Amino acid sequence: MSIKDVFASIKAEYVSMSKGHRKIADYILENYQKASFMTALSLGQAVGVSESTVVRFAMELGFDGYPDFQENLRLAMRSKLTSVERIELASSQMDKNDVYEKVMSLDIERIRETIENGDREAFYGAVDIILKARKIYIVASRSASALAEFLRYYFSIIFDDVKLLNDLGTSDLLQQLFRIDEKDVVIGISFPRYSKQTTIAMNYASDSGASVIAVTDCRQSPIAEKAKYVLTAGSGIVSFADSLAAPLSLINALIAAVSLEKEKDINKNFETLERLWDEYDVYEKTDR
Repeated sequence: MSIKDVFASIKAEYVSMSKGHRKIADYILENYQKASFMTALSLGQAVGVSESTVVRFAMELGFDGYPDFQENLRLAMRSKLTSVERIELASSQMDKNDVYEKVMSLDIERIRETIENGDREAFYGAVDIILKARKIYIVASRSASALAEFLRYYFSIIFDDVKLLNDLGTSDLLQQLFRIDEKDVVIGISFPRYSKQTTIAMNYASDSGASVIAVTDCRQSPIAEKAKYVLTAGSGIVSFADSLAAPLSLINALIAAVSLEKEKDINKNFETLERLWDEYDVYEKTDR
């Protein structure tokens, strides 16, 4: 199920639900932020039904079980939350005195989950088509633009033709993409709240025959639908800001994998760059 199906499924089945299931549905629709972090037991206790009733509720909506339902609810919740709601949710989940440890511990956990859940075949498939591409387009918007700029910086050292398209309106975005074909690669980067412009770019690129790579949080992401390869990394909410430690680590891995295949070219490029940096005194000289 896509992330949109959680709320739609509840509303579609509401009329035919039992009294107990309606109580669960009402609670979730009114308190989806809180409910997305509750166990089946705690959710049942909150609405006055048994744990098994909560599990049956999830399965009757078409999910594999409560964990599957909860995962999709969390994804739906994250895509719906406004910045104000994100701050309120973050405030309810952590104490001001443990922010330092809490945030970095959560980032470590997201990187660990990304490693465990990562699709190695998709990762190396993406590396292969990037190496063969005539031109590489990187598309992102809003907070994901920082990730896109990081990727563009290093890819521009490795490859001759890399184009960054970030925070563009639909018309300008499509104007930049209209010449793409099957020889090109488009890498879209998007995390909740998902950018419509990035989704539009990915769909257009796929329909034009280009190879499409999605860097996102899950396979249910809107930019993943038409992607040839989907590379996922855990992200989360930290105040109004997104936690992008795991996505950045994934992009680092992508850069490293590509660079190993292009080692000779990179060495030659860096020899030239080092001479230029020295000649124009780009970096501070240190004794360390």
